[in-house]
Amino acid sequence: MKKVILCGYMASGKTTTARLLAKKLNLPYVDLDEVIESRTGKTISQLFKEVGEIKFRKLEHDVLYDIVNGSGGFVLSMGGGTPVYANNHEVLQREDVASFYLKAGIATLVERLKLQKGKRPLLDALKDDEFESFVGQHLFERSYYYHQAKHVIDVNNKSPEEITAAIALLV
Repeated sequence: MKKVILCGYMASGKTTTARLLAKKLNLPYVDLDEVIESRTGKTISQLFKEVGEIKFRKLEHDVLYDIVNGSGGFVLSMGGGTPVYANNHEVLQREDVASFYLKAGIATLVERLKLQKGKRPLLDALKDDEFESFVGQHLFERSYYYHQAKHVIDVNNKSPEEITAAIALLV
């Protein structure tokens, strides 16, 4: 069975693309954060507050490997920080996985994230003029891990359907 994993920064289009791709490939759609929330009965924000980031990242790692080690195929949307912790980036290199980094430029991400302020806890305290440096710094820190994916898909100025079609050709 096909195991497809999408990674990338928040607002890069992982969720939207994963849903479309799963439908196109006739595979189950899986969102790592949704699985974690379902298993714990708590939101990601609640988990961060209640157990702290270290325990959350351990839980995230365990759930990721439960999914990937299962026998069925899927299209999985990772959290933006998932590849950075607990050697989770190694799953992107597995032989049984087709992995894709949805690469968006800083300007694209800032434009999208400003529209999502209030929905993403990491961004709530940021002023509009702080977005660009925040995103730029994060991308710099995470770039190595995102680039562990087998394929890099430029998502700038592309529709979700165009991105999905490009990935489907490579799966």
